[in-house]
Amino acid sequence: QVQLVESGGGLVQAGGSLRLSCAASGRTFSNYAMGWFRQTPGKEREFVATISWIANYTIFADSVKGRFTISRDNIKNTVWLQMNSLKPEDTGGYYCAAGRRFSRNKREYDYWGQGTQVTVSS
Repeated sequence: QVQLVESGGGLVQAGGSLRLSCAASGRTFSNYAMGWFRQTPGKEREFVATISWIANYTIFADSVKGRFTISRDNIKNTVWLQMNSLKPEDTGGYYCAAGRRFSRNKREYDYWGQGTQVTVSS
């Protein structure tokens, strides 16, 4: 089992920045690819970004490329999502996830956090 706890969400004006953190405990953190997903009411949970086991590779959704970055520290068992130039359409619950495959497909992720809310006002 891997336990994931997100933090860092909040209310921010359009154009602002937030940094989300996801702290992991349980099984060996470095064995897992880590992803961030987001969801708004009535919509499917969508892919935002993912980072490979030793941080060599990253993938971003087209909607966040150039604005968001993802990083991890396998000693601190933490993954971060730095979100810059935020837009109202970035509003949603943000969830981190751990999976054995480096993928943008949410079905490849085995463990999920409870989420942190991000609200971007216009």
